[in-house]
Amino acid sequence: MATRPTLPYTPDNADPATQPAPGLRRRLAAMLYEGVVLFGVVMVSGLLFSTLTDQRHALHGRVGLQVFLFAMLGLYFSWFWVHGGQTVAMKTWHVRVVRLDGRALTWRDALLRYTLSWLWFVPALAVAAALGIQGSRGTTLVLLAGVVVYALLARWLPDGQFLHDRWCRTRLVTWRPAPKRRA
Repeated sequence: MATRPTLPYTPDNADPATQPAPGLRRRLAAMLYEGVVLFGVVMVSGLLFSTLTDQRHALHGRVGLQVFLFAMLGLYFSWFWVHGGQTVAMKTWHVRVVRLDGRALTWRDALLRYTLSWLWFVPALAVAAALGIQGSRGTTLVLLAGVVVYALLARWLPDGQFLHDRWCRTRLVTWRPAPKRRA
């Protein structure tokens, strides 16, 4: 398997379209860190939903809560991707999402990428449902296997990007901000 060249950030190669794709480990580490951040986003969103709807029991309005959380997560990701191409976790791991030409994502690009990024989970959940797998342990195992398969697909795709990025015409790049100059 060919290795991708890595270029340090310099003013000569600052164009995002020319930056290399981050390694799979870096992308998965950023995803794991994103999960920690999303815990807070989901908790605050759940509190907001339950306050606005006067929800008294966790199972009342469950579908409404799921739709609300889906929308809030979409807003969270899309806002960060449109405004700089990086969430907090992506900044920490020096990963940025850009269009194939290196420009920033539009709202349409970001919402499409968010929707298609559910390919990480939906196929595995569909397999679990089709096989009649119930319970948290079985579903978790199938979900984990699906995530591993989806992540490994990036190893075989020519540009090393995830499938949803190819379909959205976006790409993840290694991105380190320019060093701050002292006055």
